[in-house]
Amino acid sequence: MSSILSLLILVPLLGSGVTFALSSLGGGRKNASYLAAAFACATLLVAGYAFWSVYSGTPALGQYALTEDHPWITLPGFGVDILLGLDGLSAPLVLVSGIAAVLSILSSRTLIDKNEPAYYSLLLLVLASVMGAFTSLNLVVFYLFWELTLIPMFFLIGVWGGDRRKYAALKFIIFTFAGSAVMLLGFLALYFGASPSTFDIPNLVGRIPAGLQYLPLLAVFVGLAVELPVFPFHSWQPDAYEQAPAPVNALLSGILPKFAGYAVIRIALGLFPQAAYQYAWAFIIVAVFSMFYGAVVALLQSDLKRMFAYTSISHMGFVLFGAFATVLSGNPLGIEGAILLMFTHALAVGALFTLSGFVQNQSGTRKIPLLGGMGQRAPLTAALLAVSSCAAMGIPPFASFLAELMVISGGVSAYASTAVTVLVPVITGGYFLWMLKRVIIDPSPPAADPGTAARDISRVDATVVALYLVPLVLLTVFSFLILSPAAPVAQWTANLILRGLHP
Repeated sequence: MSSILSLLILVPLLGSGVTFALSSLGGGRKNASYLAAAFACATLLVAGYAFWSVYSGTPALGQYALTEDHPWITLPGFGVDILLGLDGLSAPLVLVSGIAAVLSILSSRTLIDKNEPAYYSLLLLVLASVMGAFTSLNLVVFYLFWELTLIPMFFLIGVWGGDRRKYAALKFIIFTFAGSAVMLLGFLALYFGASPSTFDIPNLVGRIPAGLQYLPLLAVFVGLAVELPVFPFHSWQPDAYEQAPAPVNALLSGILPKFAGYAVIRIALGLFPQAAYQYAWAFIIVAVFSMFYGAVVALLQSDLKRMFAYTSISHMGFVLFGAFATVLSGNPLGIEGAILLMFTHALAVGALFTLSGFVQNQSGTRKIPLLGGMGQRAPLTAALLAVSSCAAMGIPPFASFLAELMVISGGVSAYASTAVTVLVPVITGGYFLWMLKRVIIDPSPPAADPGTAARDISRVDATVVALYLVPLVLLTVFSFLILSPAAPVAQWTANLILRGLHP
């Protein structure tokens, strides 16, 4: 049995302890970044190998290219195995998590200047938990990794965040823990209601009676709705994203919401096909409203981070929309587009939040009205901000355009009226162009500090931001790298819905 999936978790977990221990015992604060980068790069290499194993040997419908099963809790009447698996849904998310973690650590060398050993140790702990969540095929193990991610994130926001970091961290942990507690109740209902009693996802598929699907689906969705987030479960998100350090935002906004996107497809649709089909219209309404809500409210923001936070709400609404569009139409295009969008959004929003940190570091502010004239004072920063905004807007040649097009097309195949969602990218383009005009083209405000305004991003830091964007351009041409392994997952999910309706 291969141990690749275990290595995805153990390498960053080991790195977390080693980085903290060696850096705290006289190794030097800055050495923590080198150790963390080394372990993150090693994790990325393992993730790349795992992804290639899935791509080169795309499994049959409903199968996994890599699996591991480690017995854990074996009690009479109760058992939990550490069951891990990788397919075309989880492999792209594992790969993009590795990329985001490496780039987050590299950008932290400039933006983080206190308690570095603890900071980098917590980042690696987040990475280990992320890898565990995306590979877990056992509901309890998935829940544990989900929860384990929240704890280091709480400290990363509360210790290294902005002026209101304690409030934001507390709000983050209350909302997310409450949502996941409700989700756990749904998992327990499945265990005690299904026959045989199990938490293993592959053994639950197709074995949950229709009458048992409705309340657990609702409970699971509450947890996922908080994490995505979607309206009205979103109020923690703008505060947390605004106060978190910019490198942490690359994981907080780029990766953690993908837990929910992953679980929507793997758990909500995979385990509750009849209930998902019957109430797909309600989930689509929630998704479409969140898409428009995030885009419209982003237009009203004066802080770069808060604007990017509402952008994330809008884009994650696309993921929910695409998934449930496939439920109604049977067209796998919606899920395929959702998987591609999760990959592209993680990189685009990672670039934006990382840039927001550099902008604040250079100018002393993230307030859009105070950043005018950047095109003349900091041309390299301005250029990167413009290009990153194009990636978030979904403008060619970035693959986010293709992902949004696929999701909207899948939605139209379910309900023709959802063609109205084509207005969301229009609104998104509007507020990004409005921001770019005020920041890059408009003259400097009188209150601007000339001492800080003249600073531009260094070439090293500019390279880190550019590395977020390069895969988005390449995927426009090589989108089959994500879509080819994603296609069997999307088709299997669509078939599962049909089998549930016509057993």
